[in-house]
Amino acid sequence: MSFDADAFKAFERAGWNRQAAGYRAVSWDSTRLGLGPVLDAAGVKAGMDVLDVATGPGYGAALAAGSGARATGVDFAAAMVEEAQRNFPEAAFREGDAEALPFADGSFDAVTCSFGMLHFARPERAVAEAFRVLRPGGRHAFSAWCTADRVAHFGMFRRAVSAHGDLHAGGIPEGPEMFRFADPGECARVLEAAGFQETKVEEIAIRRRVSPEALVEGLRHATVRSRALLDAQTPEARAAIEASVLAEARVMAGPDGILDLSLPAVLASGTKE
Repeated sequence: MSFDADAFKAFERAGWNRQAAGYRAVSWDSTRLGLGPVLDAAGVKAGMDVLDVATGPGYGAALAAGSGARATGVDFAAAMVEEAQRNFPEAAFREGDAEALPFADGSFDAVTCSFGMLHFARPERAVAEAFRVLRPGGRHAFSAWCTADRVAHFGMFRRAVSAHGDLHAGGIPEGPEMFRFADPGECARVLEAAGFQETKVEEIAIRRRVSPEALVEGLRHATVRSRALLDAQTPEARAAIEASVLAEARVMAGPDGILDLSLPAVLASGTKE
């Protein structure tokens, strides 16, 4: 590992605590369509004990509870846990680290993680912890975005920063490769190294309909590294970046003025035998 994992974790935790409410306001429409496939891949059914790791605002745990499961969401950001508890009382939530889960061995029938892997300093530990807290026969599933050249809003943002700002602006600690788990082989390798069998990796198609203005507003409440990159720019560069994204989005919008964005993701799962 060529970076300070603890420093990166502290950076991510501080960021999510700072932007919990704003993130919920912009994230639901871009993540909800990916939640169902994750729960399906983990085999979530009524009556099961289900853990949603890096639950954030609680979407995955709430969906599992809605299917009749006994759902628990865990997140290392206290503000995210408070946000989840406030909005989804049908599920249980607690603060905890994905890399050292606060649960006994064999506590759950299924473990899910929607778009959390890129935020972990040590994702191998998170997968190993999912294995540990699963009962025999239980299944773990996680999703991760495809690379920025394929996920529309990531590509638009990076093009704008490259043209008008600095992709290496200061204040952001070095961390793991953001799109490491866009590689299906890497997903399978990490699952199998943790002991999972019957691994399966597939691509899922997610589409998001959003106005250009809402897309730009979402940059201000984005994931921690993206938000930090935007905040690290000069005021002039930041304004130019937002204007560039808005202009590209307006060109891409349909006759109704709405963007139909392609957001493909990788879905990986495995069974604890």
